[in-house]
Amino acid sequence: MATKWVKTGLAASIASVLALSAAGCGSSGAGNQASSGSNTGTSSPGNNANKEPVTLSIMYNWTSPNVDNGIYKDRIKQFQAENPDIKIEEEGVPSEQYRTKLRTLAAGKKLPDMFVLFPGVEMDPLVSGGVLLPIDDIMGTWKGMLPDDALAGFKSDGKQYAVPTKQTFVDIVYYNKELLAKVGYAEFPKTYSDLIELIKKLKAAGITPLALGNKDRWPLQSSWMSAIADRFTGSDFLYKVNKGEAKYTDPEFVKALGVIEEFTKLDAFNSDMNTMDVVQVQDYFMQGKAAIHITSSTIDSKFRHDNPKGDNIGVALFPSVEGGKGDPKKSAGVVQYGIGLNAKLEGSKKEAAYKFLQYFYGKELYQTLMTKGIVVPARVEMPSGANKYLKEMMELTSKGTAPVFDSVALIPVKDVFENGLQAITTKQKTAEQVAKDMQAAQDKAK
Repeated sequence: MATKWVKTGLAASIASVLALSAAGCGSSGAGNQASSGSNTGTSSPGNNANKEPVTLSIMYNWTSPNVDNGIYKDRIKQFQAENPDIKIEEEGVPSEQYRTKLRTLAAGKKLPDMFVLFPGVEMDPLVSGGVLLPIDDIMGTWKGMLPDDALAGFKSDGKQYAVPTKQTFVDIVYYNKELLAKVGYAEFPKTYSDLIELIKKLKAAGITPLALGNKDRWPLQSSWMSAIADRFTGSDFLYKVNKGEAKYTDPEFVKALGVIEEFTKLDAFNSDMNTMDVVQVQDYFMQGKAAIHITSSTIDSKFRHDNPKGDNIGVALFPSVEGGKGDPKKSAGVVQYGIGLNAKLEGSKKEAAYKFLQYFYGKELYQTLMTKGIVVPARVEMPSGANKYLKEMMELTSKGTAPVFDSVALIPVKDVFENGLQAITTKQKTAEQVAKDMQAAQDKAK
């Protein structure tokens, strides 16, 4: 099920949204469903005056200045304003610490009432541990608005545990058109060999080719290697590894690691890549200090829509590699952010949590995200104020979806991978050594 979702689900969902945007207001059926869903369970403050107050806790990783994070927190405030009988106690945990804290709290059965939940392999242990509450009772709220493929990542054994806010494509190549033009390129290279030539020309011209902020270690693993590895191995590789049908030491994966090794030998990255964080590197790129940056589609609003020089920034996908098994038209994508509910919730707290989810994931959320250029999984009409770059992003990412490494790989392997990639960039380990370390972690975890 998960493999089918990763391969086809996101692209199918994008196609649905593109069709709705073309149809405009003519798609009244989906709009009516969405509208009724967004208001389900809400009521005016006056109707709640005599209700016993309920307090719910929520933990999330919406601490960075990403535009959608602000939208989510505003949504919580709006809900409380309309439902004064329900108080939401918020705890923000930085992304680099969030997963570890979530796992620790789950292991100790001390989860908050509500918490940001990641799909697939990261959700599975919470399901098997019995700490998640299914939300099947309220799934009718999103009938006709959220397609099955968009929900599949948060579904296990026929039960639904969350719904997503957005579709994130982690591997978008952003490039500075002016800097590429200085070395004779009108567009981003279509092949890896041409990319290497571009990097060499940029270096010769005194321009830093690649901007990387890997202080928190996950960007190189998730944004860069999800795309690079897929070009060499194909989209089934990670699933085969988990089934014991392939190994991280297989030649195609070692070649993928070799790309980071080659970039390092060419001195393609900024020298402070391992001390610069994700926000700092975004600013570094926007200031024209490097020609190319790979990051999430969520950053499109910052890079282009809210940037006076946004038209100077182009978007592309990582190019094809000679002899590679992957499809260069695919983008590595995953649905986010589900909000999971603690299995201990009951009575008025459970009802309040259901009410919150029904409000939070309303049509208005998805349309607000679209105005900021964020790709959503919902079948809602394109709002009139939609970001002008949104359709371009949706077209770019609609031709197939590759897996995001950390949404499929085992958690111990991910940790070894991140450390290994950093070791490659500091010339302390080779691609072959990192591949062996990863396979050893895989064997131990199984």
